[in-house]
Amino acid sequence: MLGSKPRVHLYILPCASQQVSTMGDRGTSNHSEMTDFILAGFRVRPELHILLFLLFLFVYAVILLGNVGMMTIIMTDPRLNTPMYFFLGNLSFIDLFYSSVIAPKAMINFWSENKSISFAGCVAQLFLFALFIVTEGFLLAAMAYDRFIAICNPLLYSVQMSTRLCTQLVAGSYFCGCISSVIQTSMTFTLSFCASRAVDHFYCDSRPLQRLSCSDLFIHRMISFSLSCIIILPTIIVIIVSYMYIVSTVLKIHSTEGRKKAFSTCSSHLGVVSVLYGAVFFMYLTPDRFPELSKVASLCYSLVTPMLNPLIYSLRNKDVQEALKKFLEKKNIIL
Repeated sequence: MLGSKPRVHLYILPCASQQVSTMGDRGTSNHSEMTDFILAGFRVRPELHILLFLLFLFVYAVILLGNVGMMTIIMTDPRLNTPMYFFLGNLSFIDLFYSSVIAPKAMINFWSENKSISFAGCVAQLFLFALFIVTEGFLLAAMAYDRFIAICNPLLYSVQMSTRLCTQLVAGSYFCGCISSVIQTSMTFTLSFCASRAVDHFYCDSRPLQRLSCSDLFIHRMISFSLSCIIILPTIIVIIVSYMYIVSTVLKIHSTEGRKKAFSTCSSHLGVVSVLYGAVFFMYLTPDRFPELSKVASLCYSLVTPMLNPLIYSLRNKDVQEALKKFLEKKNIIL
């Protein structure tokens, strides 16, 4: 009616209708009202949903306990007031929040008949997950640089790894994550969705959403590939070069005990890097015709990695173990 305010909706047309539409209609292909997506999740029998729910619940509980515990220990123990633990505290924060973007909604959908997620919720989920996962990649590169300085230039460590530099490295990681997330999210949700509203995944990710689009994806994929190269290559190069220098320096140490101590400070970080990048590469190298394999890989870096990170650092780090024991004794949990 005249005078009424225009209403904005997300629209979808079936692909069959799209084929018979005119070129003019194609530019405005979103003409069938749709305000949400459906998260299809895992293709398993309904009776297995309870098992998946319990598995997700257990993993998420361990993530909460491990990462909140790690942050608490680092903030309360003065001995852990070093650059390495400053980065580790931020790593725990990132792991906690990007798993929280995924796990609660996935667990709700195991029980719900209506597995829908609103358009705004889908945008927010993709944006936040991309923000934190990219930030973690850059943060791991900063942690590799920190280990390089600690082992290769130990006398200058406190000078070079100043509080200001550490803060700048963490802030830069978040900035790169935010820029990347804005680009990826805006590209994804400017596509014309016309195939279906059922996302073949357990959360909103760019690749499953692309499968719903009738837009020409060539430019979109080229930009996504370029963005991935800009994100992954520099971080991988920093990590590899840092560890090349670290290995070269450690091999020059004559003392077996000294070598063991030097490698022990890096083994935890290498474990975390291997798990994260291994899962990411596996997911993005998996062809689209194997969506279930992509879901397994996504599960590894969205939930398994945040669960393992605090365990890896606590089980292999004497400083963390001593700080944990001291914290528990202070709380009268251990007498």
